[in-house]
Amino acid sequence: MKLISWNVNGIRACLKKGFLEYFNAENADIFCLQETKLSEGQLELDLKGYYQYWNYAEKKGYSGTAIFTKKEPLSVSYGIGIEEHDQEGRVITLEFEKFYMVTVYTPNSKDELLRLDYRMIWEDEFRNYLKTLETKKPVVVCGDLNVAHKEIDLKNPKTNRRNPGFTDEERDKFSTLLDAGFIDTFRYFFPNLEHAYSWWSYRANARKNNTGWRIDYFVVSNALENNLVAAEIHSQQEGSDHCPVVLNLKNI
Repeated sequence: MKLISWNVNGIRACLKKGFLEYFNAENADIFCLQETKLSEGQLELDLKGYYQYWNYAEKKGYSGTAIFTKKEPLSVSYGIGIEEHDQEGRVITLEFEKFYMVTVYTPNSKDELLRLDYRMIWEDEFRNYLKTLETKKPVVVCGDLNVAHKEIDLKNPKTNRRNPGFTDEERDKFSTLLDAGFIDTFRYFFPNLEHAYSWWSYRANARKNNTGWRIDYFVVSNALENNLVAAEIHSQQEGSDHCPVVLNLKNI
């Protein structure tokens, strides 16, 4: 089973930059989007063979997620059941026979860390949500988690130490998630691979120079370790300031 996650930074803009060509060529079983930047009714995508599920933010042109899946899920839910967090379209959960599929667009801590306190609350409550799901069946989580976990996960760790996405607080929360029984699948296969990034600033030729961050992930329950086949970052795929990340699973 091939799973793909991509922060498209506006699906309408990405459609003009090759989204459908990539989508059709990859032929994923499940394809997840973050930062769709849509309101309901603004776009109709003709994706033959796929069920579509969209979660829209109340604020226009902001946040938003989507999942396209070949197999119809047993159930679908939006958000994590906490009103404070569920107004920005950040989470979709699909239930399948053997696992839950969750896509998430984690809140950014913002310049000057204006939203860091909120981010810390989000992290704990989102992790609790995943652990609650896990009491029923294993979980696959993907999306823009807005954190580079280790120094290896961004080009310039020293100069970014207190910047959003690389604070000690955010990194510790990601460690807490892994310690709670989850696997960072890319690092599972490539524990020491350097210069592997999924996001680049639009400034200063960052992408051309590969001055990037790895902030897009597939994270899975420890119970799925034997199902892991391969993880990839499609860094050559343009269309957004992020690139797609991929996970292949077997027997699921």
